Amino acid sequence: MPITQPISARPNAPIPNRYGAMCTEVYDLDKPPGSLPDVPFYLDRLAGTEGPILEAAVGTGRLLIPLLEAGLEVKGFDQSADMLESCRRHCAARGLSPDLRQARFQDFAYDHAFSAILVPVGTFTLIDDFAEGLAVLRRFHDHLAPGGRLLIDLMPMGYLTNEKPDIRTWTAANGDMLRIEGRAVEIDLVRQRRVTHDRYERWRNGRLVESELEVMAFRIWGLEEFKLALATAGFGEITVGADHQPGRHPGRSSRILNFEARRPAA
Repeated sequence: MPITQPISARPNAPIPNRYGAMCTEVYDLDKPPGSLPDVPFYLDRLAGTEGPILEAAVGTGRLLIPLLEAGLEVKGFDQSADMLESCRRHCAARGLSPDLRQARFQDFAYDHAFSAILVPVGTFTLIDDFAEGLAVLRRFHDHLAPGGRLLIDLMPMGYLTNEKPDIRTWTAANGDMLRIEGRAVEIDLVRQRRVTHDRYERWRNGRLVESELEVMAFRIWGLEEFKLALATAGFGEITVGADHQPGRHPGRSSRILNFEARRPAA
């Protein structure tokens, strides 16, 4: 599908990967804290970790909260104010008060090192430029203590060319129907970049009362390409599994790739 000008370069274009109020509301309904199958995987991988852990793009806290409740010391950042507000609300309801900050992948900064950094559910692909992605990997490396681990989940390359529309509905607490219709509007096989338009709608008594457009831009990495990027950023002991199943190797049917790498101890 030819597009002559990138979406983000058009006048008055929405900001990509914004995660606004309606998107956050739907995320809460679709992925409440502790609901996704990666939670046991991360609890197992992080068991016994001493020292602070950082979750990048923490969202509404759907992974952060189970980790905190397991006794781990976890901090988080996210660029979306709406997502962070939801995360703080969920944490407060459970008596938790973690260090949460508003920041982007490209400029987050802490004055101490972490024992582990997590980037689950393919969130790293929201960095839709190769050079920026590599710079963020180096920033992760610099924020890890010697011997610290980086754990990143990525969608496989097949996600790049998937043009099937995403149409789903949820029922809000007040009875409103929330609907999303997501469609690919740009697929760039050379840059490995995909842009979708996600239209969020609120329906009440059969009438559309609110809508919100989210422009989502992704860069999809090849498996070996990402291993090389991790090595270029200074990481070693690079491994990759699939689908949050210990011992499972990536294959044609894999839905998510689980990378782990370590900052060298010396």
